[in-house]
Amino acid sequence: MLELMKAIIKYRDEQGWKEHDTPEALAKSIIIEAAELLENYQWTDQKPNFENVKEELADVLMYTLAMINDLGLDPEKIIYEKMIKNNIKYPKP
Repeated sequence: MLELMKAIIKYRDEQGWKEHDTPEALAKSIIIEAAELLENYQWTDQKPNFENVKEELADVLMYTLAMINDLGLDPEKIIYEKMIKNNIKYPKP
């Protein structure tokens, strides 16, 4: 996961986008890309475009991992911490 994050940050920085990637801008971009993902499932009578689903998921993940990096967080740690909280909040039936 950390190697992937390094590659994303390297690509971003080489593109000259770092100055624009504030936490606020990244949070907005995550939501925008998630909305684009949702468009694939907007109409229940239509089959989603699987290639576009993959691309939008990649966009969501790239923005999310860039934000995690910029906030100095460990992605695995925050996911495990959230899973522990979810187990408390939503105990097994």
